[in-house]
Amino acid sequence: MMNSQVMVPVSMIEPSSWLRSGITVEKVDGISLIKLTSEIHARLEDLLEKRKDGLLSPEEEAEYAGISELERILTFVNAKLIASCAH
Repeated sequence: MMNSQVMVPVSMIEPSSWLRSGITVEKVDGISLIKLTSEIHARLEDLLEKRKDGLLSPEEEAEYAGISELERILTFVNAKLIASCAH
């Protein structure tokens, strides 16, 4: 029997809205990795702290969800880049 996942809709700002201004490319150990800019990373940290305290507005929750999703995507892409350079 397969596990079924329940998809719960989450209100979020589209992660793609930060592609022009929210990401940067950095060389780490000779590999170009895609990272959040320091400004977007700081904003994510601020939102996370407010979220822990239960103080996020619905707009901030949508912003937090979008930046978090972008960070997950970048982590996945960077893992693929690192793995491809290891061969």
